[in-house]
Amino acid sequence: MKNWFKCAGIRAIKTIAQTAIATIGTSAVMGDVNWIMVGSASLLAGILSLLTSIAGLPELEGK
Repeated sequence: MKNWFKCAGIRAIKTIAQTAIATIGTSAVMGDVNWIMVGSASLLAGILSLLTSIAGLPELEGK
């Protein structure tokens, strides 16, 4: 179980970072970065990543 939390957490952090970068980039092109939108979209992506990890993590296959 400890390994699952570690792998799911790492995956969620990567997803949050990717979402933040994409949202900031899109907002910058539009001319104004809405930090509340960046934060909420990134947080939602992290939560969805954790929920998706419940179905299984390839990182734990064979361990």
